[in-house]
Amino acid sequence: MGPALWPFLRPYRWRIASAVVFLVMAAVATLVFPIALRQLIDQGLIAADPGERMMALREHFLWLFATGAALGLFSALRFYAVSWLGERVSADLRTAVYAHVLRQSPEFFETTQTGEVISRITTDTTVIQSIVGSSLSMGLRNMIMGIGAIALLIATNPWVMTQVMGILVLVVLPALFFGRRVRRLSRASQDRVADTSAIAAEMLNAITVVQSHAQEGREAQRFDVASEAAFDTARKRARVRALLVAFIITATFGALLWGLYQGTQAVMAGRISAGHLGQTVVYVILLVSSVAVLAEVWGELLRAAGATERLMELLAARSPVADPVAPLDPPAQSGPSRVVFHQVGFHYPSRPDRAALTQFDLHIAPGETVALVGPSGAGKSTVLQLLQRFYDVQQGHIELDGVPVDRMRLADLRSRMALVPQQSVIFSASALDNIRYGRPEASRDEVIAAARAAHAHEFIEQLPQGYDSFLGERGVRLSGGQRQRIAIARAMLQNASLLLLDEATSALDAESERLVQQALDEAMRDRTTLVIAHRLATVQRADRIVVMEDGRIVEQGRHAELVARGGLYARLAALQFTH
Repeated sequence: MGPALWPFLRPYRWRIASAVVFLVMAAVATLVFPIALRQLIDQGLIAADPGERMMALREHFLWLFATGAALGLFSALRFYAVSWLGERVSADLRTAVYAHVLRQSPEFFETTQTGEVISRITTDTTVIQSIVGSSLSMGLRNMIMGIGAIALLIATNPWVMTQVMGILVLVVLPALFFGRRVRRLSRASQDRVADTSAIAAEMLNAITVVQSHAQEGREAQRFDVASEAAFDTARKRARVRALLVAFIITATFGALLWGLYQGTQAVMAGRISAGHLGQTVVYVILLVSSVAVLAEVWGELLRAAGATERLMELLAARSPVADPVAPLDPPAQSGPSRVVFHQVGFHYPSRPDRAALTQFDLHIAPGETVALVGPSGAGKSTVLQLLQRFYDVQQGHIELDGVPVDRMRLADLRSRMALVPQQSVIFSASALDNIRYGRPEASRDEVIAAARAAHAHEFIEQLPQGYDSFLGERGVRLSGGQRQRIAIARAMLQNASLLLLDEATSALDAESERLVQQALDEAMRDRTTLVIAHRLATVQRADRIVVMEDGRIVEQGRHAELVARGGLYARLAALQFTH
C-alpha cells in the first residue's frame, strides 16, 4: 500500500514528519510513566519521617501529572496532524481518480460500469482515509510503545524476556499466513460492494423503465442477491480477522504472563524490588495492549491494501486516445471548418470481427451541410465519434481544417466542434450554467442571446427563477423539446466552426420539432454542419445527402436526385419520410 500511495503523501512530507514527532513524543511519555510509578513506590513510600514522605509523594505525583499532561498534549497534536493528513490524502486521491476517469475514452466504459467506478471513488477512498487518518498513526504509536516496552523489559529482566521473545517469534509466522488470507478476502469484499453500487446506479438511472415494466420486485431481488454476496464475503473476512486477532492476543498474553510469573518469583526471592515489579506489570500491560491494537491495525492495513489495489488499477488505466507527443496547432478559426475522411477503416474494440467503417471517403467543404442517412448499424454515429476522436481509426486518416485529428490536442480539436445529441444532456444546475457549459466564461447577455436564437428564451423566462432556475437532475423539469433547445443554445454559445447534429429532432413531437428545427436553422448558419437525420425536414435542407450501408457510402446527392435514382435512399424515404 505504501509505495502506491507515496505520490499522494509526498507533497505533505513535512506534515508527516511533524505527526511522527508528536507520535513519538506521545509514546515516550507513555513509556516514562511506569518509571515514575516505580520511583513513587520505591522512594516516595520508604521515608520514615511523615513530613519527608509527604514531600516525596507530592514531588512524585507532580512528576506523574507532568507525564500525563505531556501525553495529553502530544496525543492531541498527533490526532489533529494525522486526521488532517487522512482527509487531505483522501480528497486528493478522489480528485485524481475522478479526473483520470474523465479522460478515458468510451472504450474504457464499454468494459467498466460507472457504478463500480463510483464505488471505488467513494468507498475505497474512505477506507484509505480511515487508515491514513487514524489506524496507521495508532499502529505506529503502539509499535513504538511495544518496542519500547520490550526494550525496557529486556533491560530490567533480560533472562526472562529473552524467553518471552522466543515465544513471540512463533506467534508471527501464523499471523503472516492469516494476513494474506485477510487481504484476499478484503479485495473480494470490496469488489462485491462495487457490484451492488453498479446495479443501483444502473437501475436508478432507468427507474421509469423499471417501473413501467413492473420489475421493481425483480430488481430489488437482484440487488438483494448482490448485497448478500457482499455480506457473505465480508463475513468471511471478519471471521478470519477475528481468528487472527484472537490468536495474536492470546499467544502474546500467555507469553507475557509467563514473564510476569517469573517476575513475581524474583520479588519473593528478593532479587528485585516491589517498584521494579510494578514497573514490569505496567510495561507488560502496555505491551499486551500494543499488540492487541497492532493486530487490529494489521487487519485494517490489509483491507486498505485491497482498496489501494482497486484505485491504482483505475489510475493505471491508459486511454488509447491521448494528446500527441508533438501536437500541431490548428489554423486560426476564421470561418467554417473543412472536414476530410480519407480511406478510413475502423473496428470497435469490443467488436473486432465486424468493421464499423470500410474505405470511408468523405470531403465536406467549409460552410456545407451534409446529412448522413442509412439503416441502423450503417456507421453514421461512428463517423461523429471518430471525428471527435473518441476512438482512433485503424486505417486511413481524418483531417479537420487541414490538420490530422490525431495530431491535434484533444481540447483544440473538440473546441472547434459543437454537438447536439439525440438525447440532450441537462446537468443538475441552473439554466444559465447549462447553456454556458461549453463556455463557462460567457456573460449573462451572451447566454440570453444564444437562448433567443435557439427559441429557448421564452420558456426559460417563465421558470420560477428564470435563467437561475434549477433544472433538476437530467432536466426532469423540462419537456423533451425544451431540453433540446437548451442543448442547441449551448452549441450556439460555443460558437464552434463545425456543428454536429446527431438525430437532434427524432424524439420530438410535431410542435417541438418545428421549434427545434427553427433553432437548428439558426445554428447551422455560417457553420459547417454534419447531420445524422431521419426526419425529412432536416434532410431536405442539407446541401448533400450521404447514404451509408454497412460502413460504406453507397449514394450521394440531393433529396430529389436520390429519390429519382430509386436506390437505398428512395426505399428509406418511402419508409421513413412519408407523412
